[in-house]
Amino acid sequence: MLPTEMPCLDEPPVRLRPFRRDDAPLIASVASDPLIPLVTSVPPSGAHEDIAAYIDRQHQRLTDGSGYSFAIADADTDEAVGSIGLWTNHISAGRASTGYWVAPHHRRRGYVRAALGALTTWARSLDDIKRLELFVEPWNEGSWRAAEACGYQREGLLRSWQQVGAERRDMYVYSVIPGRDSRTDRRGHCRS
Repeated sequence: MLPTEMPCLDEPPVRLRPFRRDDAPLIASVASDPLIPLVTSVPPSGAHEDIAAYIDRQHQRLTDGSGYSFAIADADTDEAVGSIGLWTNHISAGRASTGYWVAPHHRRRGYVRAALGALTTWARSLDDIKRLELFVEPWNEGSWRAAEACGYQREGLLRSWQQVGAERRDMYVYSVIPGRDSRTDRRGHCRS
């Protein structure tokens, strides 16, 4: 059975925790990003009420059974820098997926790799998850390199997999199979 409460996951330099109202400046900072609002539920308006609704939706994910939405926060300052989720819409088939984003002004600091390592280790400890999937656009080398460093194996290219804005986009599909893949140690550290 999946946990009914949101955990906090620590993996310096990040801490994964529930979103809070004081994370609104992060959401506002990515509302005008050319990609994040297209592939996530971040509101493109940046309006206060839309940001509040976004934060409320992140809390509702656990209640409605769709998964766990974490703010990626800097471990030292607790400032939110991005988001990562464990999505459980297909848990009855033993499958879960993950996705993440980090605000452009917080990139290249190891946040994605640490957050993905922490989330992956936690997900692998959950008996209901037999397969953890991740979908990445081929051009997004930073993202797929982080996935590979955290033990995800590329399985192939899914052509025209996802609608992004006005066009269909190809995606690489990656997975981790708990109990079989071992490139992430028990504490969530990604091996180089």
